[in-house]
Amino acid sequence: MTKNQIPFRADHVGSLLRPERLHQARSDYKQGMINQDTLRKVEDEEIEHIVNKQIEIGLKAVTDGEFRRTWFHLDFMEHFNGMEGYVPDKGFQFANDTETERYDVRNTGSISFNPNHPFINDFKALNQMVNGRAVAKLTIPSPNQFFNAGIQNEQVYPDIETYATDIIQAYQDAIQAFYDAGVRYLQFDDVYMAGLSAPDIPFNDGQYSREYLIDLALRVVNGSLKHKPDDLYVTTHLCRGNYRSTWAFSGGYDLIAPTLFAYEKVDGFFLEYDDERSGGFEPLKYIPEDGPRVVLGLLTSKSGNLEDRNHIINQVNEASSYLSKEQLCLSPQCGFASTHHGNDLTEEEQWQKLSYIVQLANDIWSN
Repeated sequence: MTKNQIPFRADHVGSLLRPERLHQARSDYKQGMINQDTLRKVEDEEIEHIVNKQIEIGLKAVTDGEFRRTWFHLDFMEHFNGMEGYVPDKGFQFANDTETERYDVRNTGSISFNPNHPFINDFKALNQMVNGRAVAKLTIPSPNQFFNAGIQNEQVYPDIETYATDIIQAYQDAIQAFYDAGVRYLQFDDVYMAGLSAPDIPFNDGQYSREYLIDLALRVVNGSLKHKPDDLYVTTHLCRGNYRSTWAFSGGYDLIAPTLFAYEKVDGFFLEYDDERSGGFEPLKYIPEDGPRVVLGLLTSKSGNLEDRNHIINQVNEASSYLSKEQLCLSPQCGFASTHHGNDLTEEEQWQKLSYIVQLANDIWSN
């Protein structure tokens, strides 16, 4: 692999709709009807099926669909030392008066990476299933997700900079552990950072200025990547929220682009451009020439309708007026199931959309 290959021309964010068999197994496990080994066996079988399906339709980056998780971020975060999961009094408020399921994480002590983090063995299992037929991609929440309001415990960390220092160290340790486990394509999912460009910053208590938080977000990611091995490729997905086909906030990338697009030391950005909430392509001008690739999320993961082919091609051409077409790629705007609930489309529609993206990318970049 080289820097010019990752992210791929046709790529995807990572999460996939959980099949009914997996939902049932997880429910049975919670009710004590099956044990952990039986649940794991079902997970393994369903993940192997989607691994083969991703390869069959032509994707070069393959994930486990996040099938072992309930949330794209919380399952990862709660297994750090100094963190715990809990049930709050209310969930997050999304569009259309949608309140999310009530679950979150909070800081209980000094934060560090847990060397027995379950994602390590989960990735090893995925990599074994892929068996060199494609690149196994690991998706994890960005370190910036730890800065959502209500997570930091000011009794443990009265100063946000000290809190940031420990998170950076924990991610440095996590990145090395995942690299040692075989990860060569790592993706940060960052709702927090995208929110810094929203008119009203979401998931935030208003204690700090937007300018300070943007600067801190950049320092946290770049600090986390300071000792990254040269042959580990890292991308950032900037997401505006994805819960049962609803969204959390709107706003283009204009306010964060001069800092984050210009200076974040990643190999690619996955950007959401599937509707009018996304803003224009002008912020792409801040991406350095010959710098990170930009994966245009021009097709929505929130419905099964296939977008018009000519419209997608025209949007790629429009984006290429700000950034070379050679630095552009194509994907859905988000995963299909950022939480275990999944978006409002069928598994068949999901696979049709991913296959369509592969076909479009082959057409666009073969010309």
